[in-house]
Amino acid sequence: MPKEEHVKWHSDRMGREMDVMVHGHAGAPVIVFPSSWGRFYEWKDFLMIDTLADKIDAGHIQLYGIDSHCYDSWYNDQISPRERVRRHNVWEDYVLSEVVPFIRSRNANDFLITAGVSFGAYLAVNFAFKHPDLARKTIGISGSYRVHRLLDGYHDEDAYLNCPVSYMGGLSDEWYLSQIRRMEIFLVTSDRDIGICRERTYDMGRVLTDKGIPHSLDDWGGELIHDWPTWRKMIRHYL
Repeated sequence: MPKEEHVKWHSDRMGREMDVMVHGHAGAPVIVFPSSWGRFYEWKDFLMIDTLADKIDAGHIQLYGIDSHCYDSWYNDQISPRERVRRHNVWEDYVLSEVVPFIRSRNANDFLITAGVSFGAYLAVNFAFKHPDLARKTIGISGSYRVHRLLDGYHDEDAYLNCPVSYMGGLSDEWYLSQIRRMEIFLVTSDRDIGICRERTYDMGRVLTDKGIPHSLDDWGGELIHDWPTWRKMIRHYL
């Protein structure tokens, strides 16, 4: 089993104690973004860590599993859509200002990777595209890259800037484009993926193509459904 460490600290931004699960001792650091309602230990529970154990033990990659608290933001229908977006942005600032420096303090390798499945794919890709000076590679498996359905039709600038299909389509800043073009981008779906995830993966790919951004859009066969056994098959090809 790979070396494992559970780290936590109080985040003033989040107003609570935040957990990080570190798997491995060296290699390219990977921020693992959880799926809907998932926690920082999700990839361990669903055997993704076991699937990657040899690569982790060999020091090729080091994984950092984090919480998203999406139940308190995107999936919280007890608050307004505007507040959902605001809470997500606070969480993103936590990742940027606390998690990334924590990783840098543990690992000198600057090839930062973001990865996730299902809703975690959205979180991983969105973070990478918004911070292309940090992320060198992003892996989105079975993701949807629009957030309109989570906002009940609400729209403002912050909502727009958290919808990769939209803001990447409108991106003209050459600095951002040049940074994103140097990133390794993998968008992955399968023949029996959830319809909206399959469709949004292709939507995202078309936007990147239109912007001249190199990427891989991989559509797997094999009757693979939107579930962990599928993602365990896939992840070894991308990490």
